[in-house]
Amino acid sequence: MLQEFTRDGRTIFTVTLSRLDAGLAAHLKAEFERLLPDAAEEIVIDLGQVGSIDSAGLGALVSCYKLARPERQLSLTSLNPTVQRVFRLTRMDRLIPIEQGQTV
Repeated sequence: MLQEFTRDGRTIFTVTLSRLDAGLAAHLKAEFERLLPDAAEEIVIDLGQVGSIDSAGLGALVSCYKLARPERQLSLTSLNPTVQRVFRLTRMDRLIPIEQGQTV
């Protein structure tokens, strides 16, 4: 569900799911919590493989963001147009920073 690696002093979590919905959101949050203690101060969640997201998926990512703060900075990258549109419509793009371009 999450592949983790470090590059340039940043921990990158790649979400390996095609969808992030109610059935998977709690698992993502739990896995993030498990991996968080060993993460760098800067965390990037790569959503490049996620084709769709629902409100539970958004909620899981907001939870990850809140878990990381204030000790760490968290941002998202590689959002496809559909996922990016959901973030924009819900205004979550104002809460969680979104990097343009590819991280990996």
